[in-house]
Amino acid sequence: MRIAVTYENGAIFQHFGHTEQFKVYDVQDGKIINSEVIGTNGSGHGALAGILAAVNTDVLICGGIGGGAQTASRKTGIRLDGGLGGRGDAA
Repeated sequence: MRIAVTYENGAIFQHFGHTEQFKVYDVQDGKIINSEVIGTNGSGHGALAGILAAVNTDVLICGGIGGGAQTASRKTGIRLDGGLGGRGDAA
């Protein structure tokens, strides 16, 4: 499973459409086996769902996320877990 987290300075970034980075975790048998930080290249809102789909994201963990971005993410098959905060590695 591949989990992406909106990411800034080690924490879950609170505005999906303005995130400049995602931290992407590969999880197998309930354990993180790899992680990397990827940039968004200044993309916003709907384009971010495409970035996540391109890196084969299964789940997105984020703070706030608007209706349009939710729809775009779901259309790519990404499950959303929004409204979260805290440290990125604790998510």
